Amino acid sequence: MPRKNCPSLYQAAASAAALAVGGALQLLGMPHAAAWCWIAGAGLVLAAVVLDTAAALWRRQFGLDLIALVSIVGALVLGEHLTAAVIALMFASGRALEAYAEQRAEQDMSALLGKAPRSANRYEKGAIVQVALDAVRPGDRLAVRPGETVPVDGTLVCAAMVDESSLTGESVPVACGAGAPVRSGTVNAGNAFDMLATSSASDSTFSGIVRLVREARASKAPAARLADRYALLFVPLALGMAGLAWLLSGDPHRALAVVVAATPCPLILAVPVAIVSAMSRCARRGVLVKHGGALEKMAQVQTLFFDKTGTLTSGQARLTAIATAPSIQPAEALRLAASLEQLSTHAIAQAVVAAALERGLALSLPQQVEEQPGAGLSGKVDGKAVRVGSYEAIAGRAPPPAWAADIVARVGDEGAAGVYTAADRSFYAALHMADEIRKDTPRALRLLRTLGVERIVMLTGDRRDVASAIAGSLGIDTVLPEQTPAAKLAAIAAARTDGVTMMVGDGINDAPALATADVGVAMGARGAAAAAESAQVVLLVDRLDHLAFAVRIARRTRAIALQSVIGGMALSILAMSVAACGYLPPVAGAVLQELIDVAVILNALRVLRLERARAGSTIRADEVAKLKGEHAHLLPVIEQLASLADRAETLPAAAIQAELASLNAALRSRLLPHEAHDDAVLYPQLAQLIGGEDPMASMSSTHREIYRLSRSVDRLAATISKGGATGASVRELRRTLYALDAILRLHFAQEEEIYHGLSF
Repeated sequence: MPRKNCPSLYQAAASAAALAVGGALQLLGMPHAAAWCWIAGAGLVLAAVVLDTAAALWRRQFGLDLIALVSIVGALVLGEHLTAAVIALMFASGRALEAYAEQRAEQDMSALLGKAPRSANRYEKGAIVQVALDAVRPGDRLAVRPGETVPVDGTLVCAAMVDESSLTGESVPVACGAGAPVRSGTVNAGNAFDMLATSSASDSTFSGIVRLVREARASKAPAARLADRYALLFVPLALGMAGLAWLLSGDPHRALAVVVAATPCPLILAVPVAIVSAMSRCARRGVLVKHGGALEKMAQVQTLFFDKTGTLTSGQARLTAIATAPSIQPAEALRLAASLEQLSTHAIAQAVVAAALERGLALSLPQQVEEQPGAGLSGKVDGKAVRVGSYEAIAGRAPPPAWAADIVARVGDEGAAGVYTAADRSFYAALHMADEIRKDTPRALRLLRTLGVERIVMLTGDRRDVASAIAGSLGIDTVLPEQTPAAKLAAIAAARTDGVTMMVGDGINDAPALATADVGVAMGARGAAAAAESAQVVLLVDRLDHLAFAVRIARRTRAIALQSVIGGMALSILAMSVAACGYLPPVAGAVLQELIDVAVILNALRVLRLERARAGSTIRADEVAKLKGEHAHLLPVIEQLASLADRAETLPAAAIQAELASLNAALRSRLLPHEAHDDAVLYPQLAQLIGGEDPMASMSSTHREIYRLSRSVDRLAATISKGGATGASVRELRRTLYALDAILRLHFAQEEEIYHGLSF
């Protein structure tokens, strides 16, 4: 049944006017004029029903409008003009109410289209000129005034405050520094700023999202398939009961009353309203569901396929370990490497720079920089001749020194990236760069299992050992490594015979698999456009746990739709039975059926209130960023722990004493105050959000262990200062430092995961 807001509203208004005028004429003693008014009102709606029914039959669809057609025609033939007018009003008002409900539910998806920028402010010959959006090219310098929408993707020339709510749903503006990326569709929430465009308008993030939203709105959603299955039973039942009542009583008015009591059936209203409401709820959380059929399938997913890189993992290299020669500190080694890497556009080089900036290191401007493809960079940093590149480029064929052997082996075994650095012809540092598991991945997989997903499979082109290590840590059921796109298709096709499948991916090579699965989900925030185009669901925010939210909404929506359908059908059948026995006249039946329709629509609209976050039940994005910033500020202290433990046996006693004194001072002045503040201020706040009597008990126990190990470091520092670095004291020191390093890294990861989950 087509649902158009204005025609439905106009039909309802005209029917109401005809019914009212006819009623007034009847009271004035003009029954013939009243009858013609009622006929006119009913005829207007009847014409629309005839057109809709004919269109449905032309498409070979068995529509529920057929009952409305029979009831209005039957009332007019039997001379029940008032009944025909009442039925027409009820049917038209039901359509109008349904159209309003769908419009209300669709507002969240439509809001994006209204924010699409149409022009940009570009610098031309020293002046700012407003140009069409299509005229913007990568490299253009643009000005964004307060309140304006960022027109294309780019990088900031200066610091800015931006509102990313249209893309992420986060209502709090985010502060971004110079050089930070900024996505189109975000809004300037502070002072005017300049940016350098990195994409054209057609390739920008927001343009891609807008295209997807338009596609979702324009597509013919098979939202009523659930209703159609019940309609095949209900329509013959209604017409059969009407025919039987007429046959047994010999009164055609009873047949009319039965048909009226079934018009319009809740099936025609409840399912579309519930489905569109669910699509709206998902859109508010950054999950774009392109059509209702995908939402219905999501509620029945049994097997879930995941790509690895960029889906289960971040898809971006991060610094995970540093090994240095005894003569240099890890922070200084990283600073020198990052200073040189500033002039490289390679993704690994940018990850090294990001790691240094994250730790608050002051980078120097390199001189005489040369880049050798496949080997790395060379140049001068603070007067030192620094080289950064592969192991072969830095150390040649020589075996790695003892301090670097572990990282070199790990890089080879894990399929990670290694960045090796030399200064003044001396190899002095090895950086381990790895693609880490997303913070939200474990939570997302746990939630999906609780929602009924029976089997989780990793499909990846990576080596078996690398894929198995990640799958084992996440508890994934099956690992299919070294997969070609064709092999992925075959695996998904085989699983479809056992139930509904879902595939989640982000790359161009995932596009065929996304299209093959019953439900394809693309990581649209940073993924390839081909993946987003071929998928039925697109995650507009870079968070995998939002998929679990969408699946939960889909399952609860299906339950609510079934409640509405079954409840409405039961009430309608009861009313039809009463009408068949002669106790419910046609006019009263029409009014009663309208009340049933209103009830099922209101029940379907409950979907709009599903999973709404209560005030104060989540953490703002800026608070999450603050915690991560504090942890990043403490990373040099943690790295100092492992570095000293690695070198303790080779360092002279005086060097151990000096480094231990520095480390001990950092623990007392920086680390322990941070942990004390968390225990006294942060954890009580988190406990209120999580609920329960003492949800942070295990985290507080970790704090106590951190304090104990820190006291041990303090004691060992005093012992070594007095009695020297004996073999026993050095061994105990190494054990203590390694233990403190491990527990701090685990503790920080746990805190960030808790924060990440509560910022959902």
